[in-house]
Amino acid sequence: MTFSLDRSPRTALFSLAVLSSLAAAPARADDGDGSPKLTIDGSTRVRFEALDGQFRPNTAEKDVFVSFRTTVAAQLDLGPVAFGGEVVDARGYAQDDRSSVRTSEINALEPVQAYVALKGHDMIAAGDHGTLTAGRFSLDLGSQRLVSRTDFPNTVTSYLGGLVDWSDKNKNRLVAFWTHPFSALPDDVDGIFDNDVELDRAGKNLAFFGAWGSAPKAFGKIGVEAYVYRLAENDVATRQTRNRHLVTFGSRIRQAPAKGKFDFEVEGALQRGQVRGSTSAADLRDLDVRAGFGHAEAGWTFTSSWAPRVSAVFDYASGDSKDPDSYGRFDTLYGSRRGDYGPLALFGPVGRANLISPGVRLEAKPSKRFDMMTMVRGLWLADATDSFASTSVRDASGASGTYAGTQVEVRLRRWLLPQKVRMDVGGAYLAKGRFLKDAPNAPATGDTRYGFVDLVYNF
Repeated sequence: MTFSLDRSPRTALFSLAVLSSLAAAPARADDGDGSPKLTIDGSTRVRFEALDGQFRPNTAEKDVFVSFRTTVAAQLDLGPVAFGGEVVDARGYAQDDRSSVRTSEINALEPVQAYVALKGHDMIAAGDHGTLTAGRFSLDLGSQRLVSRTDFPNTVTSYLGGLVDWSDKNKNRLVAFWTHPFSALPDDVDGIFDNDVELDRAGKNLAFFGAWGSAPKAFGKIGVEAYVYRLAENDVATRQTRNRHLVTFGSRIRQAPAKGKFDFEVEGALQRGQVRGSTSAADLRDLDVRAGFGHAEAGWTFTSSWAPRVSAVFDYASGDSKDPDSYGRFDTLYGSRRGDYGPLALFGPVGRANLISPGVRLEAKPSKRFDMMTMVRGLWLADATDSFASTSVRDASGASGTYAGTQVEVRLRRWLLPQKVRMDVGGAYLAKGRFLKDAPNAPATGDTRYGFVDLVYNF
């Protein structure tokens, strides 16, 4: 199912107005006695961003991007059964013909959720709750580093399958799922830039399943999580893949920030399995995967009125070496990068692959409606012969060294109308190091400067 829409901003604004008017209808129906309840929520976001000094090869040196995203979600709760759905309309304009913008930013008029959920309680122990969900849905688990709905990108990853979510009275939780992830369509540059509407596809050639569990008070105020995920991918007649067959297992220990308290977080995962060296149909050799990632963070929150928090962070993600019989580059699966590595869209050089990165973050909240954050992190390659993080810049010989540069990020957020209208302003500066200057395919564009401003209205 495909049809083309005009690239004019008026078309996008008209579509957003239609969706907004649907959500403006009475949002809740509930007489308080347990009768059916209908809930409708939505949001509209407009963002302007600009980049100069591109770090990606074969991409526009300067670029601007204006994006619109509207979401409308509805759920009919009938007590033991609930029906839900969500539509996301993500469009973009003004980008350069050689822009890096792809399906993570543009996916017009997509029904990302359509599910039925069966609910129960006191099934295993007194006070427990459980939900069995079937259909199309989004996922958000734990730290979101491997499975996330994401927010900074305009589009939403969704899955077709089933999910069991159980928790006890102490908020210990277990989630198990079996799904086929949807691939965003259209995936050709012309279709993306024209904001064509084409329904996404969930193919049997790609399966994603696993389990995640958490005990938020395992050791007093210290929470523990553990997970195992399986990704199984195969070629189809219309699309060649790398035949990823990966098992990722890991854990996380965390003590949440609090005023006048020390906090910390440690997460690590190992990845095993097999993968092809390329997507070529002639490449039939499976490589053994030996990959992993780690994140460590320690912080302190002061007791002053602004509640400033200072933290030190360290990130590691393995890269691929010259060993012809193995593959070492970590695959972040369906995880989010924004929380750890800064803004995405036109920016986003740092990713959870081939990375060694220490950093320092400062956060503060002058009021209930205003918060700010700044962060500085150094960037090195874990393996000098692999491409660095999410830049696609590579020196197969390793002669360009391992220092990629330094990234500085700033973000300011304010609720103009509490819980209704929020403005988000931010920017980032990438001071390129030797690797991003000297690698054979590194663009000679100077340091990277990036800024954005977005406005969100919740209805």
